[in-house]
Amino acid sequence: MAESIPDAVIRTVAFEHVRNLRDVHGELTSSQLAAGFPFNGQRIPLINPQRGIFKPQQMTNLLSIRTVFPAKGRKVWYDDQTEAHKQIFASDETVDYAFMGTDPNAADNRWLREAFENQTPIIYFLGTAPGRYQPMLPTFIVGWSARALKAKLAFGLPDQPELTAPENAIERRYALREVKQRLHQSTFREALIAAYGGRCALSGLPAPDLLDAAHIIADRDELMGQPVIPNGLALSKLHHAAFDTHLIGIDPDYRVHVSDRLMTLKDGPQLEALKELDGGMIVRPGRQRDCPDRERLAVRFERFRSVA
Repeated sequence: MAESIPDAVIRTVAFEHVRNLRDVHGELTSSQLAAGFPFNGQRIPLINPQRGIFKPQQMTNLLSIRTVFPAKGRKVWYDDQTEAHKQIFASDETVDYAFMGTDPNAADNRWLREAFENQTPIIYFLGTAPGRYQPMLPTFIVGWSARALKAKLAFGLPDQPELTAPENAIERRYALREVKQRLHQSTFREALIAAYGGRCALSGLPAPDLLDAAHIIADRDELMGQPVIPNGLALSKLHHAAFDTHLIGIDPDYRVHVSDRLMTLKDGPQLEALKELDGGMIVRPGRQRDCPDRERLAVRFERFRSVA
Protein backbone atom coordinates (compact mmCIF):
# COMPACT_ATOMS: atom_id res chain seq x y z
CA MET A 1 0.00 0.00 0.00
CA ALA A 2 1.42 3.38 -1.02
CA GLU A 3 1.95 5.90 1.75
CA SER A 4 -0.24 9.01 1.78
CA ILE A 5 1.28 12.09 0.20
CA PRO A 6 1.41 14.12 3.48
CA ASP A 7 3.15 11.26 5.31
CA ALA A 8 5.58 10.70 2.45
CA VAL A 9 6.55 14.38 2.34
CA ILE A 10 7.03 14.60 6.12
CA ARG A 11 9.05 11.37 6.09
CA THR A 12 11.33 12.67 3.34
CA VAL A 13 12.00 15.87 5.32
CA ALA A 14 12.64 13.88 8.52
CA PHE A 15 15.09 11.53 6.80
CA GLU A 16 16.96 14.43 5.22
CA HIS A 17 17.16 16.24 8.57
CA VAL A 18 18.54 13.18 10.34
CA ARG A 19 21.06 12.49 7.56
CA ASN A 20 22.32 16.08 7.80
CA LEU A 21 22.70 15.79 11.57
CA ARG A 22 24.53 12.49 11.18
CA ASP A 23 26.89 13.95 8.57
CA VAL A 24 27.81 16.81 10.92
CA HIS A 25 27.81 15.08 14.31
CA GLY A 26 28.13 11.36 13.60
CA GLU A 27 26.08 10.29 16.59
CA LEU A 28 23.07 12.23 17.81
CA THR A 29 22.28 13.31 21.35
CA SER A 30 18.98 13.08 23.20
CA SER A 31 18.61 16.86 22.97
CA GLN A 32 19.10 16.80 19.19
CA LEU A 33 16.41 14.14 18.85
CA ALA A 34 14.07 15.97 21.21
CA ALA A 35 14.43 19.16 19.14
CA GLY A 36 12.73 17.45 16.21
CA PHE A 37 12.69 18.96 12.72
CA PRO A 38 10.90 21.91 11.08
CA PHE A 39 8.05 21.31 8.65
CA ASN A 40 5.64 23.91 7.27
CA GLY A 41 6.22 26.34 10.12
CA GLN A 42 5.89 23.80 12.91
CA ARG A 43 8.31 21.52 14.70
CA ILE A 44 7.70 17.78 14.49
CA PRO A 45 9.36 15.48 17.06
CA LEU A 46 11.63 12.62 16.00
CA ILE A 47 10.98 10.51 19.09
CA ASN A 48 8.80 10.18 22.16
CA PRO A 49 11.22 10.55 25.10
CA GLN A 50 9.11 8.15 27.18
CA ARG A 51 8.59 5.39 24.62
CA GLY A 52 10.61 3.54 22.01
CA ILE A 53 8.02 3.46 19.21
CA PHE A 54 6.93 6.80 17.79
CA LYS A 55 4.37 8.21 15.37
CA PRO A 56 4.00 12.01 15.29
CA GLN A 57 0.48 13.42 15.53
CA GLN A 58 0.97 14.90 12.05
CA MET A 59 1.48 11.43 10.51
CA THR A 60 -0.70 8.36 10.13
CA ASN A 61 2.24 5.95 9.95
CA LEU A 62 5.21 5.07 12.13
CA LEU A 63 8.28 7.34 11.88
CA SER A 64 10.88 5.95 14.28
CA ILE A 65 11.84 3.33 16.82
CA ARG A 66 14.53 3.63 19.45
CA THR A 67 16.71 1.46 21.67
CA VAL A 68 18.16 3.19 24.73
CA PHE A 69 21.62 2.41 26.06
CA PRO A 70 21.02 2.24 29.84
CA ALA A 71 23.30 4.26 32.09
CA LYS A 72 25.51 2.05 34.27
CA GLY A 73 27.37 4.80 36.08
CA ARG A 74 29.41 7.63 34.69
CA LYS A 75 32.76 5.87 34.70
CA VAL A 76 32.00 2.21 34.10
CA TRP A 77 28.98 2.02 31.81
CA TYR A 78 31.05 0.84 28.87
CA ASP A 79 32.01 -2.45 30.51
CA ASP A 80 28.76 -4.07 29.37
CA GLN A 81 27.21 -4.44 25.94
CA THR A 82 23.48 -4.01 25.70
CA GLU A 83 21.32 -6.84 24.48
CA ALA A 84 20.52 -4.88 21.32
CA HIS A 85 24.20 -4.65 20.46
CA LYS A 86 24.79 -8.34 21.16
CA GLN A 87 21.93 -9.33 18.93
CA ILE A 88 23.08 -7.13 16.04
CA PHE A 89 26.58 -8.58 16.14
CA ALA A 90 25.20 -12.14 16.39
CA SER A 91 22.67 -11.75 13.58
CA ASP A 92 23.12 -12.51 9.91
CA GLU A 93 20.21 -10.84 8.09
CA THR A 94 17.59 -9.42 10.50
CA VAL A 95 17.39 -8.39 14.15
CA ASP A 96 14.53 -8.55 16.62
CA TYR A 97 12.80 -5.54 18.15
CA ALA A 98 10.61 -6.14 21.22
CA PHE A 99 7.03 -4.90 21.41
CA MET A 100 6.00 -2.32 23.94
CA GLY A 101 4.41 -4.34 26.76
CA THR A 102 2.58 -7.63 26.24
CA ASP A 103 -0.47 -6.53 24.25
CA PRO A 104 0.16 -6.94 20.51
CA ASN A 105 -2.91 -4.81 19.81
CA ALA A 106 -1.65 -1.81 21.77
CA ALA A 107 -1.26 1.29 19.60
CA ASP A 108 2.54 1.19 19.51
CA ASN A 109 2.58 -2.43 18.38
CA ARG A 110 -0.13 -1.85 15.80
CA TRP A 111 2.10 0.85 14.29
CA LEU A 112 4.85 -1.76 13.96
CA ARG A 113 2.41 -4.16 12.28
CA GLU A 114 1.22 -1.49 9.86
CA ALA A 115 4.82 -0.58 9.00
CA PHE A 116 5.42 -4.28 8.32
CA GLU A 117 2.32 -4.64 6.14
CA ASN A 118 3.05 -1.44 4.18
CA GLN A 119 6.85 -1.82 4.07
CA THR A 120 7.16 1.70 5.46
CA PRO A 121 10.74 3.00 5.78
CA ILE A 122 11.49 4.18 9.32
CA ILE A 123 14.42 5.51 11.34
CA TYR A 124 16.01 3.27 13.98
CA PHE A 125 17.80 5.32 16.65
CA LEU A 126 20.17 2.78 18.18
CA GLY A 127 21.58 3.79 21.56
CA THR A 128 25.37 3.58 21.64
CA ALA A 129 25.94 5.35 24.97
CA PRO A 130 23.73 6.99 27.59
CA GLY A 131 21.97 9.81 25.73
CA ARG A 132 23.68 9.11 22.39
CA TYR A 133 22.27 7.41 19.29
CA GLN A 134 23.40 6.10 15.92
CA PRO A 135 20.61 6.63 13.36
CA MET A 136 20.06 3.61 11.11
CA LEU A 137 18.06 4.61 8.04
CA PRO A 138 16.20 3.41 6.23
CA THR A 139 15.10 0.53 8.43
CA PHE A 140 12.21 -1.78 7.58
CA ILE A 141 9.91 -4.03 9.60
CA VAL A 142 10.12 -7.37 7.78
CA GLY A 143 8.37 -9.54 10.36
CA TRP A 144 5.73 -9.11 13.09
CA SER A 145 4.74 -11.81 15.61
CA ALA A 146 1.91 -11.42 18.13
CA ARG A 147 3.01 -14.68 19.75
CA ALA A 148 6.68 -13.77 20.17
CA LEU A 149 5.84 -10.11 20.91
CA LYS A 150 8.59 -9.08 18.53
CA ALA A 151 9.11 -7.46 15.17
CA LYS A 152 11.97 -8.25 12.83
CA LEU A 153 14.10 -5.44 11.38
CA ALA A 154 16.10 -5.31 8.18
CA PHE A 155 18.31 -2.38 7.23
CA GLY A 156 18.31 -0.60 3.92
CA LEU A 157 21.40 -0.40 1.76
CA PRO A 158 23.70 2.45 2.87
CA ASP A 159 23.70 5.75 0.95
CA GLN A 160 20.85 4.64 -1.27
CA PRO A 161 18.59 7.57 -2.25
CA GLU A 162 15.51 5.36 -2.72
CA LEU A 163 13.82 4.30 0.52
CA THR A 164 13.30 0.71 -0.55
CA ALA A 165 13.68 -2.49 1.44
CA PRO A 166 16.48 -4.91 0.54
CA GLU A 167 15.19 -7.36 -2.04
CA ASN A 168 17.01 -10.52 -0.99
CA ALA A 169 19.19 -12.18 1.63
CA ILE A 170 22.42 -10.95 0.01
CA GLU A 171 21.32 -7.31 0.29
CA ARG A 172 20.10 -7.80 3.88
CA ARG A 173 23.41 -9.34 4.89
CA TYR A 174 25.41 -6.59 3.22
CA ALA A 175 23.34 -3.85 4.87
CA LEU A 176 23.64 -5.52 8.28
CA ARG A 177 27.43 -5.76 7.91
CA GLU A 178 27.51 -2.01 7.33
CA VAL A 179 25.43 -1.47 10.48
CA LYS A 180 27.79 -3.68 12.49
CA GLN A 181 30.78 -1.68 11.29
CA ARG A 182 29.17 1.64 12.25
CA LEU A 183 28.16 0.24 15.62
CA HIS A 184 31.70 -1.01 16.25
CA GLN A 185 33.08 2.44 15.48
CA SER A 186 30.48 4.20 17.64
CA THR A 187 30.86 2.03 20.72
CA PHE A 188 34.66 2.08 20.43
CA ARG A 189 34.69 5.87 20.28
CA GLU A 190 32.24 6.33 23.14
CA ALA A 191 34.11 3.87 25.34
CA LEU A 192 37.45 5.58 24.68
CA ILE A 193 36.14 9.07 25.31
CA ALA A 194 34.56 7.93 28.57
CA ALA A 195 37.78 6.19 29.63
CA TYR A 196 39.83 9.32 28.95
CA GLY A 197 37.35 11.62 30.64
CA GLY A 198 36.64 13.44 27.40
CA ARG A 199 40.25 14.61 27.01
CA CYS A 200 42.77 14.19 24.23
CA ALA A 201 45.50 11.76 25.31
CA LEU A 202 48.20 13.98 23.79
CA SER A 203 47.06 17.56 24.39
CA GLY A 204 44.63 17.13 27.28
CA LEU A 205 42.07 19.13 25.28
CA PRO A 206 38.72 18.71 27.12
CA ALA A 207 36.44 18.72 24.06
CA PRO A 208 34.71 15.33 23.50
CA ASP A 209 33.03 16.47 20.28
CA LEU A 210 36.45 17.09 18.73
CA LEU A 211 37.92 13.71 19.68
CA ASP A 212 38.46 10.64 17.51
CA ALA A 213 38.93 7.02 18.51
CA ALA A 214 42.44 6.26 17.25
CA HIS A 215 43.53 2.63 16.96
CA ILE A 216 47.03 1.79 18.15
CA ILE A 217 47.01 -1.31 15.94
CA ALA A 218 44.72 -0.99 12.90
CA ASP A 219 41.54 -3.03 12.95
CA ARG A 220 42.60 -4.93 9.82
CA ASP A 221 45.08 -6.77 12.08
CA GLU A 222 42.97 -9.71 13.29
CA LEU A 223 45.37 -10.60 16.11
CA MET A 224 45.87 -7.22 17.81
CA GLY A 225 43.49 -4.79 16.09
CA GLN A 226 40.30 -5.39 18.05
CA PRO A 227 38.15 -2.35 18.97
CA VAL A 228 38.93 -2.56 22.70
CA ILE A 229 39.93 0.31 24.98
CA PRO A 230 43.57 -0.82 25.50
CA ASN A 231 43.99 -0.70 21.71
CA GLY A 232 42.88 2.91 21.49
CA LEU A 233 43.68 6.52 22.24
CA ALA A 234 41.25 9.43 22.46
CA LEU A 235 42.87 12.03 20.20
CA SER A 236 41.83 15.33 18.68
CA LYS A 237 41.61 15.24 14.90
CA LEU A 238 44.94 17.05 14.51
CA HIS A 239 46.76 14.72 16.90
CA HIS A 240 45.05 11.69 15.36
CA ALA A 241 46.37 12.69 11.94
CA ALA A 242 49.88 13.21 13.33
CA PHE A 243 49.76 9.82 15.06
CA ASP A 244 48.47 7.99 11.98
CA THR A 245 51.17 9.49 9.75
CA HIS A 246 53.91 8.63 12.26
CA LEU A 247 54.79 12.26 12.92
CA ILE A 248 54.13 11.47 16.57
CA GLY A 249 54.95 8.19 18.30
CA ILE A 250 54.26 6.83 21.78
CA ASP A 251 56.62 4.34 23.37
CA PRO A 252 55.57 1.48 25.71
CA ASP A 253 56.31 3.71 28.73
CA TYR A 254 53.71 6.24 27.50
CA ARG A 255 56.33 8.83 26.51
CA VAL A 256 55.69 10.99 23.43
CA HIS A 257 58.19 11.25 20.58
CA VAL A 258 57.96 13.80 17.78
CA SER A 259 59.45 12.89 14.40
CA ASP A 260 62.51 14.74 13.17
CA ARG A 261 60.45 15.47 10.04
CA LEU A 262 58.18 17.59 12.21
CA MET A 263 60.82 19.03 14.54
CA THR A 264 62.69 20.67 11.68
CA LEU A 265 59.63 22.53 10.38
CA LYS A 266 58.75 26.09 11.37
CA ASP A 267 55.25 27.26 10.58
CA GLY A 268 53.17 28.84 13.31
CA PRO A 269 51.80 28.11 16.80
CA GLN A 270 49.96 24.88 16.00
CA LEU A 271 53.14 23.27 14.75
CA GLU A 272 55.07 24.55 17.76
CA ALA A 273 52.44 23.05 20.08
CA LEU A 274 52.94 19.66 18.44
CA LYS A 275 56.72 19.94 18.77
CA GLU A 276 56.40 20.78 22.47
CA LEU A 277 54.84 17.35 23.09
CA ASP A 278 58.24 15.70 22.52
CA GLY A 279 59.44 13.99 25.68
CA GLY A 280 56.19 14.43 27.55
CA MET A 281 53.77 11.80 28.83
CA ILE A 282 50.33 11.03 27.47
CA VAL A 283 47.16 11.61 29.47
CA ARG A 284 46.07 8.19 30.70
CA PRO A 285 42.67 6.82 31.73
CA GLY A 286 41.75 6.76 35.39
CA ARG A 287 41.57 2.96 35.50
CA GLN A 288 44.70 0.91 34.94
CA ARG A 289 42.91 -1.72 32.86
CA ASP A 290 41.89 0.98 30.36
CA CYS A 291 45.44 2.21 29.76
CA PRO A 292 47.03 1.61 26.35
CA ASP A 293 48.40 -1.89 26.01
CA ARG A 294 52.21 -1.75 26.22
CA GLU A 295 52.70 -4.61 23.76
CA ARG A 296 50.58 -2.86 21.14
CA LEU A 297 52.40 0.41 21.78
CA ALA A 298 55.73 -1.36 21.30
CA VAL A 299 54.64 -2.71 17.90
CA ARG A 300 53.33 0.69 16.84
CA PHE A 301 56.43 2.50 18.14
CA GLU A 302 58.71 0.31 16.04
CA ARG A 303 56.77 1.44 12.98
CA PHE A 304 57.19 5.04 14.06
CA ARG A 305 60.95 4.60 14.48
CA SER A 306 61.27 2.99 11.06
CA VAL A 307 59.87 6.10 9.31
CA ALA A 308 60.71 8.88 11.77
